Amino acid sequence: MKKLFATFIILCLGLLSIHSQSVSELKKRKANAMKQLEITNNLISETSKNKAANLNQLNILNAQIKEQQKLINTINSEVKSIDKELTTLREETNHIQQRLDDLKAEYAKLMYHSYFKKGKLDNLLFILSADNFTQSYRRWRYLKEYSQYCEKKGVEIQETKVQLDAKLQQVENKRLERLETLQAQKSERTKLKEQQKKQDQLVADLQKKEKSLKAELKKQQQLANKLNKQIEDKIAAEAKKSVSKAGKDNTYTLTKEEKLVSGNFEKNKGRLPWPVEKGILTGSFGKQAHPVLKHVSVDNKGVYIQCPKGTKARAVFDGEVTQVFSIPGSNNAVIIKHGAYRTVYANLTKVYVKAGDKVKPKQDIGIIYTDTDDGNKTELYFQVWKDKQLQNPELWLSH
Repeated sequence: MKKLFATFIILCLGLLSIHSQSVSELKKRKANAMKQLEITNNLISETSKNKAANLNQLNILNAQIKEQQKLINTINSEVKSIDKELTTLREETNHIQQRLDDLKAEYAKLMYHSYFKKGKLDNLLFILSADNFTQSYRRWRYLKEYSQYCEKKGVEIQETKVQLDAKLQQVENKRLERLETLQAQKSERTKLKEQQKKQDQLVADLQKKEKSLKAELKKQQQLANKLNKQIEDKIAAEAKKSVSKAGKDNTYTLTKEEKLVSGNFEKNKGRLPWPVEKGILTGSFGKQAHPVLKHVSVDNKGVYIQCPKGTKARAVFDGEVTQVFSIPGSNNAVIIKHGAYRTVYANLTKVYVKAGDKVKPKQDIGIIYTDTDDGNKTELYFQVWKDKQLQNPELWLSH
């Protein structure tokens, strides 16, 4: 019985260890979602000063809805996790209760045998009726050990009862936690419905401006194309310059330092810090359906990250600034080399670095432009390259 109980406890401890890891991850995801929602709420407050419906408002609202859904999904996982833990706690409680019942039954039998079937006089007669002194001593030892065993069982009953009370309290605490989480789940779902209602109304308002939206899209696409072409040309020129230095075989070999930087950059895929302290993704990499215009799509060569007014762009990794340039209508851009990799930071008004500067992770490199004519939109355009090939920045940044 003891071995089975010990095995059960070890198994439960193992399950709780795994569970604690998952709970920790859920808490981290929940905190991150709530942090992102706080950013979107602040950005919406800034853009709400502009009464007229615009695409920027919709982009922020879409980001908010996405984060709201993430939060709800995390809470759903949290509820499932609590349910599993509650089931485990109740199973443990049942096992402890069964053990307590078994101990009480065993103790009752011992007490009956000691005090009802026998008495102190019977014990004395049992000792004195021995055939010799040795046998008498053995009987005395047996009675003493029997008494100690009874006392031990009594203590074990008390300890098990304390353990049971503690476990019952855990069950009650977890039950209350479940109720609170369900209430939070209901509250967040209500918020999501309100956001979706605002989204539908905003889309309907913007669809009435289809002509101006198409004109604005065309203008933005032209600026983006010019910027992307200039970035591509500059990276290609850097690659060509590197090859010309390499030798007759027309191949370029990275230096030891560049190899080390490249390797470290690759090892941090999915863990690179964001190029801003606070921001939300409002434009994903690759082909995306236009949020308002039907049958219209955009092809983003990087990601768009919207931030509060006055936000500074920052380097995502150790590297060397190779380019600082500007395009009319697109402000300034910075290219930082990380061995075989490059990161691009565009739409900066003031730049703090120059070509040849060495930078560290999270080092400020410039202030992101704020468009006061577009609801104070402060948006960073960010790219990741490997040699001359574009990468999806979302796969490289931490989540």
